[in-house]
Amino acid sequence: MTTEHTDRGPLSMTELAAVIGRDIPEGAFVNLGIGQPTKIGDHLPPERGIVLHTENGMLGMGPAARGDDIDPDLTNAGKVPVTALPGASYFHHADSFAMMRGGHLDVCVLGAYQVAVNGDLANWHTGKPGAIPAVGGAMDLAIGAKQVFVMMALFGKDGTPKLVPDCTYPLTGVRCVDRVYTDHGVFEVGRPDGGVLVRETWGAGVGELSERLGFPLLRG
Repeated sequence: MTTEHTDRGPLSMTELAAVIGRDIPEGAFVNLGIGQPTKIGDHLPPERGIVLHTENGMLGMGPAARGDDIDPDLTNAGKVPVTALPGASYFHHADSFAMMRGGHLDVCVLGAYQVAVNGDLANWHTGKPGAIPAVGGAMDLAIGAKQVFVMMALFGKDGTPKLVPDCTYPLTGVRCVDRVYTDHGVFEVGRPDGGVLVRETWGAGVGELSERLGFPLLRG
């Protein structure tokens, strides 16, 4: 059922990270993409048994390291210092990508420039002259994870929607995204009926968001 929180929001990225952490299933094997998705690691209580994978070769990653816990040789794929939980393991980069491509991850959370209503993902290049493309392991995660979540702002700084009928930026993956988490709401995309289902909103109702995005939204 769709929940509309019109009395608060939009969410900060830290608040959104907590929402995503809430929705990741217990015991899941998860990869958190570079950038904002790494914040989710701080919202996964150990008792839920969620195992974090990082593409530079670690399984059992803990929250971000701070203070005396920082080890410059222990980082995630974005070079941010992290901690290791009991039982953590380290392995070759090639083995890590084999895990990603082989369907061994339950969930990955990626950032994006655009997501289309059919689940297409564009997150590696804006196509602008002089822009530096950086696909990293996103293509492998997009096709290999059992569920693909995206964490992003719903609108750009100029107000342009980032959840769109069709991506205009170069694609990372086709029909690969299952759910889009944004500061204004959570959306299910890539559905057989071609619609976008709204699970939850913050700071605006479904009708207002539909008007701003320029296409119909479905209520649960």
